[in-house]
Amino acid sequence: MIVSRSAIPGIAAAALWPVLAAAQTPAINPQAAPRPRATAVRIHTPIVVDGVLEDEAWRAVEPLSGFIQSKPQTGRPASESTEVRIVYDDQNLYIGAFCFDSEPEKLVVPSLEQDFDSVNSDIFGITLDTFLDRRNGFMFLVNPGGAMKDVQIFDDSRSENQAWEGALHVRTHRDARGWSVELAIPFTTLRFDPSVREHVWGMNLLRRIRRKNEDSFWAPLDRRHQIHRMSRAGLLDGLTDLRAGRNFWLKPYVLGGSTTGAALPPGIDRGGDFDGGLDLKYGVTPQLTLDLTLRTDFSQVEVDQEQVNLTRFSLFFPEKRDFFVENSGTFSFGDLTERNYRLGATLQDFSLFHSRRIGLTPSGQPLPILGGARLTGKAAGFQVGLLNMQTEARGSWPAENFTVLRLRRNVRGRADVGFLLTNRQKTSEGPGVAYNRSFGVDANVRFLNNLIVNTYAAATAQPGLTGDKGAGRVTVGWRDRLWNAAAFVKQVGDGFRPAMGFVRRGSMRQHYATVGIHPQPSIRFVQEVNPYVEMDYITDLNSVLETRTVNYGLDTQFLDGGSLEVEYRDAFERVFQPFRVSGNATVRAGDYDFGQLGVAYRSSAGRRFSGRAGLSTGGYFGGEKTTLNASLAWRARPQLAFDLSLDRSDITLDGRSFSTDLIGLRARASLSTVFFASGFFQYNSAADHRVLNFRLDYIHSPLSDLFVVYTERRDSSGGGVLERAFTVKLTRLLAF
Repeated sequence: MIVSRSAIPGIAAAALWPVLAAAQTPAINPQAAPRPRATAVRIHTPIVVDGVLEDEAWRAVEPLSGFIQSKPQTGRPASESTEVRIVYDDQNLYIGAFCFDSEPEKLVVPSLEQDFDSVNSDIFGITLDTFLDRRNGFMFLVNPGGAMKDVQIFDDSRSENQAWEGALHVRTHRDARGWSVELAIPFTTLRFDPSVREHVWGMNLLRRIRRKNEDSFWAPLDRRHQIHRMSRAGLLDGLTDLRAGRNFWLKPYVLGGSTTGAALPPGIDRGGDFDGGLDLKYGVTPQLTLDLTLRTDFSQVEVDQEQVNLTRFSLFFPEKRDFFVENSGTFSFGDLTERNYRLGATLQDFSLFHSRRIGLTPSGQPLPILGGARLTGKAAGFQVGLLNMQTEARGSWPAENFTVLRLRRNVRGRADVGFLLTNRQKTSEGPGVAYNRSFGVDANVRFLNNLIVNTYAAATAQPGLTGDKGAGRVTVGWRDRLWNAAAFVKQVGDGFRPAMGFVRRGSMRQHYATVGIHPQPSIRFVQEVNPYVEMDYITDLNSVLETRTVNYGLDTQFLDGGSLEVEYRDAFERVFQPFRVSGNATVRAGDYDFGQLGVAYRSSAGRRFSGRAGLSTGGYFGGEKTTLNASLAWRARPQLAFDLSLDRSDITLDGRSFSTDLIGLRARASLSTVFFASGFFQYNSAADHRVLNFRLDYIHSPLSDLFVVYTERRDSSGGGVLERAFTVKLTRLLAF
């Protein structure tokens, strides 16, 4: 684009105005600032979505501006101006934004990949609360390269559904003034009440300038909060006579490939294979969605990353399969986390429902899923989640049926109460118990904007199961702009066995407490410091001490987005039963007192080269352990990125000295915003495994993909193939 000489003064004024305004305008309190309101304008000629804001309709609309920083200078005007216009027609909601930038050559675009890592990128974003319930909504983020990230958000920022995908159109454009974005969001992509003639939606807008580590919002937010904090959103009105689509999608797939390997469970080795299946999505009501899946396949999902277990407890592997990740927040029950609160436990410690129990062996090998159904959304004032999946018998594994029912109800916007039921039941002859059932109730309450109370109680039932079959927790937390404090009491019975859940540590009673502060000192380059102390005190059910840890830490956040963490851990462990460490040595029964010191630095991820380095050293069950973990990321260009990681532990234990290494290398190539390739290699010295995963994805039409995936897992010492899979998969979305 050619800029005329006469336009230069105007461009300079637009670029300098936020700086001048910031120097003259005192900071506001984002928490006390009124929520802004905007009006969408109906148009009769569709916008041409090309990223260039030259349509006549844009010129006739007054832009939204006046964004306020949440960080680094909370409450100050944004350092660069942003202008946003919103119009709509019968089919689409259009958003046009121009992001002025005084140094457009320094825009950070780490990837063109769909669902890119938005933390490390310049972005423009919008959230829409289409039912104005102040808790749930849709989020769309765009970077200057045109990459899109679309997310469903729940419970006022508590959980996100990043697997959700919406059919929409986006284009961006860059010139000497900055960059612009045009979004066309079909009303069929959104959910709203079509019986209402005049709509008022919750809305917020975000501008992120990554090189400055700056976030600014149209509806001002404190630095603790994100754009999906819908209780603090502004309002969008002017939307009238909107027509919802039939919300009926079909997505068939066909695939061909082969799966071989010595480590596959009996009956899974398929050799050459050709298959097909179908996913269906239907909007039963504007707020209730039915998903059906037949001959469910997840061959396109990236392979699990290797882990080294240096503890006596089970490892947690996250869910990556799209069908289960989508709307997973609806079924969450257990050690839930709250953004910005240090609560001492997560769902990786206790979750009454963990979807990886469905269609996977304990070692992570896939088992065939015949099909299933999921109903999620709102009905009769309740948040509803109903899931039923049926797996096939394969080898010694019997066919099983998995059912989950989740109900939650919001109480006056400040609390929610809920119920969860799971049932895992054999449907064919084979080893294992006939059924396992779990049920629980939970409640989450927020007082005075800063005080939270989370609690749950759960139990399991299974033939022949004895002992205490219950579990429960009560948590209290406080977080304001300075203080962060929390405490909980938790108990897990010795007979508590949720076969569809994950419990890292059973048969115990746990007490936890922490306190810390978050001052923002007037120190050059420093955004915030966070000194804290936290304590865990864990006993068996007879109140005999098993674990006691006291952590003293200091976290420092820098203005450029980097961080430095220092922590000393004073630990006591009582071991009743010996356990093996990484197959090399044994921790014997006994009492152990030891301390560990750790230091970790993470650089700004907005730079072309970024990384993390951490070192911890100290005692380890009567021996010594030193652990080094490091990672290096190179964003060569938006189309190409590399990540290298290393985790090494040197251990002296039980009269032996040994090391464990975990090395990973990942490469990502974005040939365009619809054509991606990635490769991942990992070496695990503890398991003596080498893993290679290659994935190619071409989005040939909206929400329709062609995948080519190759995975290989080898025994490094013998060179034997433990698992090898090659798949070509084609999907096609049909919307009605």
